[in-house]
Amino acid sequence: MSYLGIDLGTSGLRALLVSGDGQVLGSVERSYHSEHKHSGWSEQDPSHWVAALDEAALKLRERYPEFADLNAISVAGHMHGATLLDESGEVIRPCILWNDSRAHMEARQLDETPGVRELSGNIVFPGFTAPKLLWVKNNEPENFARVAKVLLPAAYLNYHLTGDYVADMSDSAGTSWLSVSARDWSQDLLRAGDMRVDQMPRLVEGCQPAGTLRADLAARWGVTDQVIVAGGAGDNAAAACGIGALNEGDGFLSLGTSGVLLAARDGCYPAPASALHTFCHAVPDRWYQMGVMLSATDSLNWLAQVTDKTAAELTGALGNSLQPPGRVLFLPYLSGERTPHNDAAIRGSFTGLGKDTAQNDLTRAVLEGVAFGLRDSLETFSQSGTKIERLIAIGGGANSTYWLKLIATVLNVSLERPQDGDFGAALGAARLARIAHTGLHPERVLLKPDIVETIEPQTELVGPFDETYQVFKAAYPKVRDIQMPSGS
Repeated sequence: MSYLGIDLGTSGLRALLVSGDGQVLGSVERSYHSEHKHSGWSEQDPSHWVAALDEAALKLRERYPEFADLNAISVAGHMHGATLLDESGEVIRPCILWNDSRAHMEARQLDETPGVRELSGNIVFPGFTAPKLLWVKNNEPENFARVAKVLLPAAYLNYHLTGDYVADMSDSAGTSWLSVSARDWSQDLLRAGDMRVDQMPRLVEGCQPAGTLRADLAARWGVTDQVIVAGGAGDNAAAACGIGALNEGDGFLSLGTSGVLLAARDGCYPAPASALHTFCHAVPDRWYQMGVMLSATDSLNWLAQVTDKTAAELTGALGNSLQPPGRVLFLPYLSGERTPHNDAAIRGSFTGLGKDTAQNDLTRAVLEGVAFGLRDSLETFSQSGTKIERLIAIGGGANSTYWLKLIATVLNVSLERPQDGDFGAALGAARLARIAHTGLHPERVLLKPDIVETIEPQTELVGPFDETYQVFKAAYPKVRDIQMPSGS
């Protein structure tokens, strides 16, 4: 007996195989790329996801005999992406991804429509799905006219796996077409976005069966034709399942392409004015809130690219002893920003550069800028009455001890590094597959991981970093005014 969790990420796919009792057996990763044809654009060809999944499944079958006893699959995917299909189920154009900001005017139009925030529970951000479709309508009318279904990336893999159009609540909550409190498509929200309910996939909870694996795929992968495909989840909801963030007060920090602070909630408590996201969890009758910054490890990866270094080389050169705030300040708005600014047009900048500025100074500034961006999200949680004192740290950036020490100090919270923390979303997806197959209660499966290290704030540096954070906050409106002069 085994279960397969798929983490469909922005830069690659991870397939994680777990045993019948939830123990990790092994994983396979495959990478792909995004296209950025214009500033603020980000697209992917969905065929790359399918190819990566097929290669990963075949490699798992080759490496692990337990794969032949596969019982269920679940997909966690990067949210908000618009995959447009015609009446025959063929992809019309490349998927417009979550970090694509071209639809900022359409997002503003929707966000100003009476009732939209109240029904969706969220600000309509440019990266959400609904404004993307309005952009397609306004700029590619021939493609818009052909749209028979709109699928999020995870739902597209569900379609590939089952042949059915089906999505889960947690992923669909980020479209601006779902009533987050009612956990169903909203006719009013769809009408506001010039869409119809027949263009939406069928909805299930993330831990419920969505269908069964197609017979041809089952034969190709060497498994039975009774493999269940669970509803799945948006990537952050799946990560919450992977680290056991299910109940009020549970939360995590994710240092991936984007940066996320997430807190599980026992009820639906929208706070759109704060730019916090309020979404359905991947299990029934649970929700979560999160603050999102668009460029977390993306900022470090950008610096690595322009310096012809790897991210690990840049952070490794700093050592593990946390240094006081540097003179150079970095605003991490390479692709705009969500929480708390909801600003698709803002772009990043360095200030405080001098002739003596070295590569390590730039690295420190980038790491500090990301930490300050996460502090922005923490401030919005505090303003909405949610107190966060401890977070589990996951994502690729959590491998840097220096960065975690920095973030713990800037946020003044304890950060816990879990065992196998790199498997957050994939493990969460595998757990959802297990629940869908066994019918076990989520609290029996979505357990917290073993913690291998707790990183506490360095009290002597909390004050200096707080002072620098105030400078960081004051810099945003100044840079915004420079980049967007009056009358533009």
